[in-house]
Amino acid sequence: MKIKRGDVVRLHYTGKIKETGEIFDTTFEETAREAGIYSEKGIYGPVPIAVGAGHVIKGLDEQLEGLEVGKKYEILVPPEKGFGKRDPKLIKTFTLGQFRRQGLYPFPGMDVEVTTEGGKKLKGRVLSVSSGRVRVDFNHPFAGKTLLYEVEILEKIDDPIERVKGLIELRLPRIDLDKVTIEVGEKDVKVVFKDPEIDRNTLILGEILLESDLKFIGYEEVEFKPGVEELLRPPEAEMEQEEGAAETEEVKEPGEEETAGEQESKRENVEGSTETEEPGEGEEGEDRPVKSTKKSKTVRKRAASRKREATRKKKEDAG
Repeated sequence: MKIKRGDVVRLHYTGKIKETGEIFDTTFEETAREAGIYSEKGIYGPVPIAVGAGHVIKGLDEQLEGLEVGKKYEILVPPEKGFGKRDPKLIKTFTLGQFRRQGLYPFPGMDVEVTTEGGKKLKGRVLSVSSGRVRVDFNHPFAGKTLLYEVEILEKIDDPIERVKGLIELRLPRIDLDKVTIEVGEKDVKVVFKDPEIDRNTLILGEILLESDLKFIGYEEVEFKPGVEELLRPPEAEMEQEEGAAETEEVKEPGEEETAGEQESKRENVEGSTETEEPGEGEEGEDRPVKSTKKSKTVRKRAASRKREATRKKKEDAG
């Protein structure tokens, strides 16, 4: 089965400098330890990528097309498609005093970081220190080098859900995929992150990169929950929004803002509205609705109570 552009594959690789055999990158943990490039923060094991999306160095990415699953290859990458050609303009000279004022004592091979007047930070390596001058090379350490990659394509991922999972694994390698829900349509995909322990900034960057990846493999509409806009919202704004939503959901108690007298009047109006005329009290020949003039017991009791109260007050005034 040959690989083509846009395929999502899982592969192992080890990258070396062709001239020296120095290993600078690998997906094998043991190889990294032996080469002295092991990192505690590194993620080792087969890596999922989308072919042609730029997930690996350009010269390697281009040559993955046409390879077959299950086979091992050696791929040569020229400097211009690797870490670039060496640029003499990126070798700069500084005074020794510029370093010492920052508490630095440079020596050949020392890695340094310089901040330009525009605030840009450049990483370089000291080439020489002599006569109060320090020459620093800001080219990539492997610029001008031909690279040799040993590659094995382990599998081509065809299942839509697994393809999306593979790209999530690439961009957010430490995420718990059991706490991710994925819905895939023909041209749309929705990803819901339910892990509260995900770092907000990491998730923002991951979603930005993932959207580009998912569109590269053919999805036209990509949705994340929570989305980037929601993640960028300050925590205070989120709390205010939640409080506002809670207030709008509150239901007022009946008559909450009414006086006792208004409530009493409303109840009497409601109860009185049930009064109807007795059958036959309408004019002859008219098809009038059947009504009753009888009042409810509650209305009669209240009327009697008010009458007794009025009588009692008259007697008190008379006495």
